[in-house]
Amino acid sequence: MTAGHRITIEQGTQRVRVVHGGRVLAQTDRPLVLRETGCPVRYYIPPQDVRLDLLTPSGTQTYCPFKGTASYWSLPDAADLVWAYPDPEPDVAPIKDHLCFYEVEVA
Repeated sequence: MTAGHRITIEQGTQRVRVVHGGRVLAQTDRPLVLRETGCPVRYYIPPQDVRLDLLTPSGTQTYCPFKGTASYWSLPDAADLVWAYPDPEPDVAPIKDHLCFYEVEVA
């Protein structure tokens, strides 16, 4: 991490749900909670708790110097709705292959 930039990851126990267009795309009570300087809290969901059958891989990739290269998935009406880091930087290794959505409900 660079000076002033910090990322923490902790095992969460709160229930996290992702609903889009009336369909539940993901639901878990074991999210990884990622806090990063200057960014909103993000919940990374284990792939077993995500309806991967509803998602289509997109060609989009982005690079974060702190987390690595992200791959994205889409719905027919929502491009690049979810992302994951298949080969994250060592400092954030726990998020490997966990999926993150822009909009989540936290209970």
